[in-house]
Amino acid sequence: MATRIDKEACREAYNLVRDDTSDICWASFKYDGSTIVPAGHGSDYEEFKSQCADDNRLFGFVRITTGDAMSKRAKFTLITWIGENVSGLQRAKISTDKSLVKDIVQNFAKEFMISDPRELEEDYLRNELKKAGGANYDAQAE
Repeated sequence: MATRIDKEACREAYNLVRDDTSDICWASFKYDGSTIVPAGHGSDYEEFKSQCADDNRLFGFVRITTGDAMSKRAKFTLITWIGENVSGLQRAKISTDKSLVKDIVQNFAKEFMISDPRELEEDYLRNELKKAGGANYDAQAE
């Protein structure tokens, strides 16, 4: 059966993360049978990380604050989590299903495909977003 996505519910979760007046910094999307649906959202990144278990696969849209002493800005990332115990067929399917998520989650600075929990560390993601952002004028920090 072809995978579908609950567009309205997922778009609502996406917009919560994008909203500058909200403290929501992540939204996750999981499989409910053959449909991708919102799995949750929140203001504590650790809550998102706790959903990334060895036996599941999900998508995450995360807001991370970057910048230097002179300017702070929000950067967004799309994370595809594939746990170590996910079957080969499900691993292959998530690559094609990602296009459904990208129809909704369209604005992000960098995309990650992660199966190692260490790569979910917020500092790791922040550093990767800084690299993707080009020039780094925070010379005092180095």
